[in-house]
Amino acid sequence: MPTPPLDAHFDAESLYRKLLEQVRAALADLPDAAIVGIHSGGAWLAERLAGDLGLQSRLGFIDVSFYRDDYARKGLHPDVKPTRIEFNVDGATILLVDDVLYTGRTVRAAINVLFDYGRPQRIMLAALATRDGRELPVAADFAGAHATLAPGQSLALSRDGDGHLSLTIEDDNA
Repeated sequence: MPTPPLDAHFDAESLYRKLLEQVRAALADLPDAAIVGIHSGGAWLAERLAGDLGLQSRLGFIDVSFYRDDYARKGLHPDVKPTRIEFNVDGATILLVDDVLYTGRTVRAAINVLFDYGRPQRIMLAALATRDGRELPVAADFAGAHATLAPGQSLALSRDGDGHLSLTIEDDNA
């Protein structure tokens, strides 16, 4: 199903509900499903998905900082989070969750992390939003929306103290 375009007026909570329904339908008959979120925004989404789907015992988190192909150029991110996968990855169906799918490089790094923990039977990808600019052949199985941004812009997911999600378009200052 094509993902509708994202415009300047969007609601991250509405996009989350749409993503949840797609994921719920896909995981309904999979007894070995697990959810792994990519820090930070993907981890926030994974927590909510696991809670809404009753998969808290099959929830993990990964940080891809050391696995990125631009690590030598960018250096260590100042806010590295721990990777935590406390279930058997071998033979599992993993729903990998990221906030925004852009170039595909973060997802590639996340798959490398997962394979350090075992060999999943299948990996599916969920993202709150996708955007143009793919550099690797990576596509989301589930997405809330698609964004076409101007050069120099990015999508940023944030979460307030109550867990409410906001997705904004920001100007890159790098």
